[in-house]
Amino acid sequence: MLNDFLSWFSTEMAVMLTAAMPIIELRGAIPVGITLGLTPLHSAIISFIGSMIPVPFILFLIRPIFNYLKQTETFKHIVHRLIHKSNSKSDNIKKYGWIGLLIFVAIPLPGTGVWSGSLAAALLDMRFKIAFPAILVGNLIAGLLILGLSHGVLAII
Repeated sequence: MLNDFLSWFSTEMAVMLTAAMPIIELRGAIPVGITLGLTPLHSAIISFIGSMIPVPFILFLIRPIFNYLKQTETFKHIVHRLIHKSNSKSDNIKKYGWIGLLIFVAIPLPGTGVWSGSLAAALLDMRFKIAFPAILVGNLIAGLLILGLSHGVLAII
C-alpha cells in the first residue's frame, strides 16, 4: 500500500513528505530515501528540507488552533493531553532556553524532534527568532547523526 502511495510522487517528493510527517520526521526519512535509491547526502538534504516545512506553521498556528479545539467537547481532552505531554517533556527547554530546545531536537530518539520541539516552543511562548534557529540547528545535528548511523557506520561494518 505504501508503495502504491509513493509511486504517485517522485522519489524526492516522497522522501520530503515522509520527513514532514510527525513521528517519522527526518530520522525515518533519511533511511527511506537511501532505500529508495537516493544517495545518502541527497536523502539527507531532501529530508532536512521536508522536516523543516511544518515548523513555522506549528510555531505560529498551534496555540490558536489548540485554543479553538479546547472549546469543543470532541477535542478538549485530546488537546489537554497533548499539552500536558509536551509540558512534561519541556523541563530542560524551560531550564536552558534555546540551547535546551536545540539539544532536545538534536537527540535522535522517539518523542524528540522538530514536531515536539516546535510544539514545546510554541507552548512555552518562545519567540520565533529564538525558536526557529534552535530547531533548525538541532534538526541539522540530528540529520548528521542519522546520516552517520545509516550510512557511515554501516559502511564501516
